[in-house]
Amino acid sequence: MVQDHELLLPLVEEENICLPLPINVVSKYWNIELPMAEAIETAKKYFGFNGSILVEGIESAERHGLTCKIINSSLSELKKIIDSGIPPIVILPGIPEITQHASVITGYDDEEKTILHYIQKGNQEGEQQEGAIPEEIFEKEWSEEGRLLILLAPPDILSAVKLENDSSDKSNRLCIMAERENILKNSSDALESLNKALQIYPNNSTALHQLGSMMNEQNSSECVKFYEKCLDINKRSYLTYNGLGNFYLKTNQFEKAENYYTKAIEINPKRSAKIYKNRAYLREKQNKNSEAKDDLKSYLKYYPKAPDRGVIEQAIREI
Repeated sequence: MVQDHELLLPLVEEENICLPLPINVVSKYWNIELPMAEAIETAKKYFGFNGSILVEGIESAERHGLTCKIINSSLSELKKIIDSGIPPIVILPGIPEITQHASVITGYDDEEKTILHYIQKGNQEGEQQEGAIPEEIFEKEWSEEGRLLILLAPPDILSAVKLENDSSDKSNRLCIMAERENILKNSSDALESLNKALQIYPNNSTALHQLGSMMNEQNSSECVKFYEKCLDINKRSYLTYNGLGNFYLKTNQFEKAENYYTKAIEINPKRSAKIYKNRAYLREKQNKNSEAKDDLKSYLKYYPKAPDRGVIEQAIREI
């Protein structure tokens, strides 16, 4: 490994829903300690929420002297950013039943064709541990999330970096602010942020997907046009195919639902277990019993601790 392509990050254990681990790690890399007590206090307003609120961590880092850019990027740009000494944070698909997760990229290896990412637990000497993702797999997974990249750095360092798609920054910021408003059940504020995001940057697939999801939650057929626009821009948006599948399932359009679920599964067969259960249901409704049975087996394969395991096993025997 050429040392130039690898950044040494501090080992960090502390995290909170309002101070996600990647934000804490990158802030400490720049020798900035973000106050955990402040994050704990802020977290009280998100009582019952299961996940992390990136925008809270970013705003904390900005209050303590760092600046932030949230852009749609590329693999070649990601490497340039690492070589400029900035550890980027990327948004990747979550492990089953977690929608997404943020990951700090610590380096890359051109010989091995791998991307290195930060792993929370260090070894016994307290050194940084890394996971290596083959470049091809990283590219596929990152593209599912529109190749979103978060940069946190001191203002003078960040302003010296020339970015390919700087115009997406303000629009993407509005998207993560809309996520926060949604968590707080402020739907009208979330919609306002997303509409502004699209005025600034009409090709923002994240904003289009979020608008589609909000309309879907309201059972509005308006969701379809936003989802379809999102897919025009990002044909690998797993969550959008899944969202369309959910909408058509709710409206009893089983053939369309099956089609969109299948497209999502083709993009990433391991991303969600629940999608197999949904597809099994509508396949059974269409008398496709052997395919329904296969889907229920896949559901249990990807979600071995499913709370309804007994019921599903019984259904497999009876189909």
